Amino acid sequence: MTTESPRWFKSSYSNNGGACIEVAANLVASRGVVPVRDSKDPHGPALMFESTAWSSFVSAVRHGEFPTT
Repeated sequence: MTTESPRWFKSSYSNNGGACIEVAANLVASRGVVPVRDSKDPHGPALMFESTAWSSFVSAVRHGEFPTT
C-alpha cells in the first residue's frame, strides 16, 4: 500500500493578503477527501472534507450563494 502525500496549492485569486487557504485536491481519487489548511500555518491542522461536500461548497461560492463584505 502506498501513502499519497497532499500536494497543496493556493488559488490564483489569492493576493497574498494573509487570508488564504490551501487545498490538496490530489487525494480525491485515492481517499475521497479534500484537505484544506490555513496557508499561514502549513504545519498546523487540516480540515478534511468529503469530495461531494467540497464540490457543493465550491459550486455555491461560484454561484454567489454567500454574501460578500
